[in-house]
Amino acid sequence: MNFINHKKVPFVEGLRFALRMVPILLILFTFSSCDKELEIKTDFPFELQVMPVPKSISKGETITIRCTLKSKGNYQGTEYSIRYFQFDGQGKLQLENNKLLKPNDSYSLTQQQFRLYYVSESNVTQAFDVWVSDNHGHEQKVSFQFNAANKE
Repeated sequence: MNFINHKKVPFVEGLRFALRMVPILLILFTFSSCDKELEIKTDFPFELQVMPVPKSISKGETITIRCTLKSKGNYQGTEYSIRYFQFDGQGKLQLENNKLLKPNDSYSLTQQQFRLYYVSESNVTQAFDVWVSDNHGHEQKVSFQFNAANKE
């Protein structure tokens, strides 16, 4: 006596079909979610760090400003530039290679550690801003103010 009905039950056939399709669907979802191109990050913010400088200066005196660019990542294609604007007093700012900087002109920085030299040309308080930017749109401003040195 055989009590098993050999008729195909629609529910069982549907379940078998679904179980056969699960591995195929998993493979399709796995490959369709992959991006074929490797994303390379080239845009890293940076910070301009400056060593302490004197608070006062006299006419003709030169102050050395030691600077370091600290980036949160490293990408060889990053280029940095520097510019400055003096809004109080008179003086000259130059890079360590003796390149004299003109106000608001942009100059390329080739190293992440560099020195600036500020030469006072007046006996009054002097103030200027230095802007460093990269070719990815990041920019940082550092302000300097030197009081006139008291002559005794």
